[in-house]
Amino acid sequence: MAAEPSTPALDALAAAGTPHRVVRTPRAGSAQESAELQGIPLGALLRTIVVRRGDDDYLFVLVPAGRRFDWPRLRAHLGVRRLTLPDADEARDVTGYERYTITPFGSTRQWPVILDAAAIDQPVVAIGGGGFGINVHLTPADLVAALEAEIVDVSEADG
Repeated sequence: MAAEPSTPALDALAAAGTPHRVVRTPRAGSAQESAELQGIPLGALLRTIVVRRGDDDYLFVLVPAGRRFDWPRLRAHLGVRRLTLPDADEARDVTGYERYTITPFGSTRQWPVILDAAAIDQPVVAIGGGGFGINVHLTPADLVAALEAEIVDVSEADG
């Protein structure tokens, strides 16, 4: 039986000794479907958003699915007036990952990470593992420790 293919994210997690579990699923068509396939609540599924602060200055913002990213809160926290989203090519250039597979783990450069405070109360969170249908489950505390993430309230409930 052939071993499952690895990704830079999975290699980085293993090398760091970060406690985690890899969960592989078929490619999901939505966040809700992804959460269901992984057997987790929607709020435990983290979306990784790459944000450009300036020239060659990016950060990762991790926001639970089902929540809306709050730009004014993030700008206020960072003390900047302008933030933008890079296009798919630029995001790939600065992370090494295709859109919808982006994760801070194993990124080609280690950018700062902000974890939305809404994720902290989950017993386990899921973050992308660097490929379609590859997910990593770990505790919020292990995620914060591994990524040196800053916990900030940068989202609000959808709806």
